[in-house]
Amino acid sequence: MTSRDSAIRTFQVWDYAVFACLFVVSSAIGVFFAVKGRKQVSSKEFLVGGRQMTFGPVALSLTASFMSAVTVLGAPSEVYRFGASFILFGIAYSFVVIFTAQLFVPVFYRSGITSTYEYLELRFCKVVRVAATLIYIVQTILYTGVVVFAPALALNQVTGFDLWGSIYATGIVCTFYCTLGGLKAVVWSDAFQMVVMLVGFMTVLVQGSWSTGGVNNVWHTSQAGQRLEVFDFDPSPLRRHTFWTITVGGTFTWLGIYGVNQSTIQRCISCKSETHARLALYFNLLGLLVILLCSVFSGLIMYTFYAACDPWTAQYIKAPDQLMPYFVMEILGEYPGLPGLFVACAFSGTLSTVAASINALATVTYEDLVSQCCGNISNQAATLISKGLCKRMRSAHFSPPGFAPQAALSIHGMCGGPMLGLFSLGILFPCANSKGAAGGLILGIALSFWVGIGAFLYPASSNSTHPLGLSTEGCFLANATFNATVATPIELTEFVSHRLVEADSWYSISYLYYSAVGFLGTLVAGLVITCLTGKSLLHYISTSLKKPLRCLNRFRTCALVEIY
Repeated sequence: MTSRDSAIRTFQVWDYAVFACLFVVSSAIGVFFAVKGRKQVSSKEFLVGGRQMTFGPVALSLTASFMSAVTVLGAPSEVYRFGASFILFGIAYSFVVIFTAQLFVPVFYRSGITSTYEYLELRFCKVVRVAATLIYIVQTILYTGVVVFAPALALNQVTGFDLWGSIYATGIVCTFYCTLGGLKAVVWSDAFQMVVMLVGFMTVLVQGSWSTGGVNNVWHTSQAGQRLEVFDFDPSPLRRHTFWTITVGGTFTWLGIYGVNQSTIQRCISCKSETHARLALYFNLLGLLVILLCSVFSGLIMYTFYAACDPWTAQYIKAPDQLMPYFVMEILGEYPGLPGLFVACAFSGTLSTVAASINALATVTYEDLVSQCCGNISNQAATLISKGLCKRMRSAHFSPPGFAPQAALSIHGMCGGPMLGLFSLGILFPCANSKGAAGGLILGIALSFWVGIGAFLYPASSNSTHPLGLSTEGCFLANATFNATVATPIELTEFVSHRLVEADSWYSISYLYYSAVGFLGTLVAGLVITCLTGKSLLHYISTSLKKPLRCLNRFRTCALVEIY
């Protein structure tokens, strides 16, 4: 490409109008369900939709909730910098959905619970339940902070879109329709926002392909830039993205998100039958794959467009997360309303994720903390408390720690891995006792946070991350001494004084393995402690759990003790 102007292109009136429509429609959905269900005041109706949802809207809601603005903005920049191996997440998604639908959903659905952590008290003890609830609250606050702040900051710095205005608007609108309409409003709003995400992506793909000379040119340019080298079978766990880290590590990471996460399970148990819950997951898989393909192709188109002039290296933008909005403003800036459509696409992901988080946090806070402390609560009081918690949860999301898909998935891995191990211990190993569960959870959390925080303090070197080359040959650079073809910025900022020995081994492990580390630590420690302190017999477990456990006979592999 030819030299580029680094000036910021700002939003126009039509862009703000299109963007505002997203908030208006989402709010209207909340009002609709508030009016429709004004006579149904039970907390179960508010939190799990009366368990009458069908699989269609739930499937769209599941996809929208976890394909956030971090995915819309961050995944294309991942492909731009590291290549199309990101598409291998499709394999991980497939394994995750199968395991969730066949292993975890039957247990939670048949148990008749509202909070997934209620299972832990029925299976182990209240201490384990409360500990898991607190971990989930921390995980969700951190993750939602990234989802809200990172895209807003990227859009602000590239388009001039108001930073704190968009953040507060997101929180207020989500709180509004969550509080008024409960889970039904969240699910149907997510379904609408999923459609907006797809329309926004398709607009970028069509205009981007036209701007870069067509699909064939995108393919050849990406191939010449090594962006199509997808399959790397290097078994080293230190490599950031390989076939094994994405398929194996990605499966563990996303299974922690889908299999035992309150936000996911709450939608599944809101379905009218277990069959609908499973269908929702399988149709959600189609949505995940579609969004993944859109993200990968957007990244390849963006690389082709900037093959000769990388705006990040040329310092037109300050961070990789700004690549996608910068690209959108270049190709759509002259068309009134279309940049606003893309921002609506990005914020649809944000709205759906924040709404899901608010609703899930309100559920676990009420079910696992408030109701346990306050004893018998009337249905009307329970509903008012649930709505009040939705309002209060809005303020918990505005202190974000970082950026991009790696930050989001690292948070899920560090917290979700031990939780996955804990639930697996209870479901797959009926011999496991409460002491083993508590000890395993402590060790799993310690291991995953050790490696995660260490990696944050001592980032992996380029030998592990393998960033691909970027060029500035076609750029007009203010600094004439800057090389035409340079190393990627990630290599220029990685030198850290007093680097520990662990920094190039334990701390350099792929972020996708954080979940596996926590999972294995929790599972192994839980079984060892159980073996040392005495088994838990099936007839000691609550009757409500025996049927769910019995459906998992083919999965049981407990060889430590005899199962009675």
